[in-house]
Amino acid sequence: MNRIIVSLWFPTFAIDRWSRITAQQGEEDDLRQPIVLVSDTAHGPVIDAVSRMAMAAGAQSGMRLADARMLAPELVAIPFDHEGNQRTLGKLALATQRWGPWSMVDGYDGILLDSSGSTHLFGGDGPMLTRIETFFLRQGYQCRIACAPNSGAAWALSHYAENRSAIAMPDDLPEALAPLPVAALRLNSETRLLLARLGLKTVGDLTEVPRESLVRRFRNRRSAEANPLVRLDQVLGRKHEPLVPLIEHPPFGAERRLAEPILHLEPLQHIVGDITHDLMRILEQAKHGVRRLSLRLWRVDGEDMYRTLELASPSRDPDHIIRLFAQRLDDVEAGFGIDQIRLTAIWTEPLDGAQDTLDKPDTSGTALPVLIDRLVTRLGRDRVAQFVPHSSHWPERSQRVAAPGKTSAAVQYDLGFNQRPLKLLARAEPISVIYATPEGLPRRFRWRGGLHVIVKAEGPERIAPEWWRQRANARLRDYYRIEDEAGRRYWIYRNGLIGDGRGGPPDWYLHGFFA
Repeated sequence: MNRIIVSLWFPTFAIDRWSRITAQQGEEDDLRQPIVLVSDTAHGPVIDAVSRMAMAAGAQSGMRLADARMLAPELVAIPFDHEGNQRTLGKLALATQRWGPWSMVDGYDGILLDSSGSTHLFGGDGPMLTRIETFFLRQGYQCRIACAPNSGAAWALSHYAENRSAIAMPDDLPEALAPLPVAALRLNSETRLLLARLGLKTVGDLTEVPRESLVRRFRNRRSAEANPLVRLDQVLGRKHEPLVPLIEHPPFGAERRLAEPILHLEPLQHIVGDITHDLMRILEQAKHGVRRLSLRLWRVDGEDMYRTLELASPSRDPDHIIRLFAQRLDDVEAGFGIDQIRLTAIWTEPLDGAQDTLDKPDTSGTALPVLIDRLVTRLGRDRVAQFVPHSSHWPERSQRVAAPGKTSAAVQYDLGFNQRPLKLLARAEPISVIYATPEGLPRRFRWRGGLHVIVKAEGPERIAPEWWRQRANARLRDYYRIEDEAGRRYWIYRNGLIGDGRGGPPDWYLHGFFA
């Protein structure tokens, strides 16, 4: 049995994905404009992908946005979502496994599929390629497709062959690859330029050159992209090219198929409790905790119902999850009966088991994550919010309001060598400060008409401006923790230094209060 590798190339993948998302959001008017997808670089925005209207206006991939707007001022620039594109391409690669045992993502705009031994199920190579192409066209993605006995030949045919090609026998590869340009060998630009200077423009020209001559010319080049001999051996099947398949990890789940349909709420809650315990045991073996759950109920008449649940933190507590689902099942319409129930852990996170100490005192009350879950279940996710750390040096920007359970990236937050007050003012208020020396500790300050004598002071804690967010004339801050004669503790800061060249004398502000 010959090996069959299918190569799918999406030349306009980024634009097709953006158009599909825009159409789903109901913003069809944006599709009638010349769109370019750009990425920020050290030399300004650079175009990564262009729509047909933008291409007709003169914009090209790799061009700087400023140069393109000289030709077409009406261009609309959209940030290029590299991470989102790779996620979508991975999902499409998994979807192609209905035609073969494994698949993988190939670069930023391609997919490789191994369909060895399965092409006869779809009527042969040609009909299978037609099915695959039609499937992606319905999804809104245009692709060029080809199949060959190895991945290099399939890639070359999908990218550079004039017509859709299906090569099944390795002996047919030299004839099929001969008219293709040397760029079909996946060589870098330097090697392609060198071959062009030598007069070798096609794969056929390269195969006619004595191998000893090519060995002497490229013997010092170890990289496959720089050595045409390595690439030529790969596309002709003489040298194996390792491929790493994309393996789908199905979500954890538990299911019940009922011999007799149920019509009432009480048995439904009992069964949901049983499959919840089953799922928690599975998660315990995998050392994971669940963050988002999906409960799907199938009725006898074919209708299905969904109930979703999202937790504030990873959990494997079945009793807590059962109580939350109990509030979501009151409005279930059983109809003629429910005969199948499935509980799926859509989102999980690693969660190791922890043993409580033997001398742990008895505590009462509700843990904060449990309280958040109950509030969200009862009031709705849009009515509950929490503070999460934000990557900023400035205290007023170090936290943001987010939905419950939202995670944030690792930030430099709550460091051990400083202390933050329990209460910050919504906006720092200016104060008048008397100090012994310009750079010394403050002695008195006046705030809201009252004079406060400082008896204790600690500091300064210096916070530099965020040069990547603020203007060049932004001033640094020196924070002090102070206590007045009445025992009240404040958090004040001096904005700037004398002679820093960024304004006049430094200003003082009151920013927060300690307990």
